[in-house]
Order: sequence, then C-alpha cells, then structure tokens
Amino acid sequence: MLSRREFAGVLAASALLTRVGMAQGSSLVNRLSVMIWVLRKRGSFEQNLETVAKAGYRHIELIGEFWQWSDADRERYMAKMAALGITVDATTGMKLGFADPATGDAYIAELKKLIVAAKQVRCSRLILMSGKVLPVGDAAQRAASVATLKRAAEVLEAEGMSALLEPIDHLENPTYWMDGVEEAATITRAVGSPRVRVLYDLYHEQRTRGNLLEKLEKVIDQVDLVHVADVPRRSDPGTGEMAWPVIYRRLKALNYKGMVAMEFYPDGDPVEGLRKARLEAERELG
Repeated sequence: MLSRREFAGVLAASALLTRVGMAQGSSLVNRLSVMIWVLRKRGSFEQNLETVAKAGYRHIELIGEFWQWSDADRERYMAKMAALGITVDATTGMKLGFADPATGDAYIAELKKLIVAAKQVRCSRLILMSGKVLPVGDAAQRAASVATLKRAAEVLEAEGMSALLEPIDHLENPTYWMDGVEEAATITRAVGSPRVRVLYDLYHEQRTRGNLLEKLEKVIDQVDLVHVADVPRRSDPGTGEMAWPVIYRRLKALNYKGMVAMEFYPDGDPVEGLRKARLEAERELG
C-alpha cells in the first residue's frame, strides 16, 4: 500500500502527465518508452526514473536489473514508479538462448523463472535472445528456435504474457546468432503465435544490414516494438546517419501501432535529449 506521501506523488504525476498529454494533443505518449540501462552512468535507478518522467515518458524497459534487487529494493522502486506514473513495458533477463538445439527444456525452465520475476515488476512482455552461433549450422539453429519458441508460446499464453525476439548486429556481438530482423520475422511466422513477435531495433539493423524502410514493409506484420538510437554511436536521433523523420513517417504510413522505445546515450542533458526525441517521434508518428 502506498503511503500518504507516495499517493500524493501519484496524484501530482498524473496531473502533470495529463497536462503534458493535453499540450501534445496526442495519445502517442502511451506508446513511447525508454530502455533505462542507457542512463545508468547518469545517476541511480531512482534518479533515472525521475529523468524519464521529466522528459515526458510513462514507460521504461529493463534488462533484468531486478535480479540484483532485494525485496526491499523492489518495493521501493515500484513505489517510486507508481509515484511517477511509470510502468515497465518490456524486459530481458535470460541467460540461455532459444536457438540452441541442446537446451530446450532448460530454456523453458528459465523462461518460467523470468515470468515470475517480470510479474513482480508488473511487466507482461519479455525480450528474448537467440544466443550464440553454434557449429550445428543455421538450419539446425532455426529449427531449434521454432521448436523452442512454440513451447514458449504455450507457456506465455497460459501466463498472460508475450515475448519479442531481438536481433543483435555482429559488430556489437560477433558470436550472436540472430543478427537480422528478417530472420526474426521468419521465425515468428513459423511459430505462428500472437504471443511471440519481433523487436525491430533500427540501430542494430542499420549497423550491418541497412535497407531499413524496405524491410519495414516486409516485416511490419510481425513487429510490436521498435528501438531507437542513431548510428554509429548509439546517440540521440538526428546526430548520426539515420533519417528519423523518414523512418517515423514510414511507420505511420504502415499503420504501426506498437511501442517505440528510446535506447540511446544522450549526448547532453538526458532530460532534454529524451524530451527532444519524444517530441520528434510524436510529431512524425502523430
């Protein structure tokens, strides 16, 4: 139960967010998020929650930070999020990958543990990773991915959860197997469950594969989360080589209704950087 002070904070945050929404004239604030790990050098977790709220966001994404929290930590952070009007829209948090033919049972067991932890922070969406390139070959890893994720989809369905598959570029991690969004979409289509969708990280895709807009048209039916950061430095949108207004307009033209999460290192003041990125996304997607 929230204390009187925390409840007052919730009311104040709600009033602030209502004024922000009225000023923007848009419901897009409900679809925008911040992957909070990019702020970890800027302050404590609670300070970074305040940064996110000041920049006008209502959601954050995690990378399994809760594994290091005590019960008291979790209660304190959840109270802080409630006071600021912030929720967790997605999280990673597994060590095993879904593309290993030898670890299907262990993967499902770990997935169940992550679901328990995610529910404790009131998060219903998981970000899943493929794991490493193995000597068994692409076909075997693809088949293992589909088989394991079909099992995962049954667990997710039973628990009221969903999942997103994230490709990682080989410049960042040369050992990672699933490095492209088209591969991810091929797998989710084969899995055939609305519980298993694609995370289109535009930064990762641009780094080694490019051709972002044409791919959007090919995979948009599978995408339910988009990550934003500019290439080559994972910096603020507009500070690198990517044409963000064009990308956002294409998303709008394709009637994309999923989440858009900022996953960049702000070059300057993080509140101003995140606010600027939010306003541009709202302007072009609205």
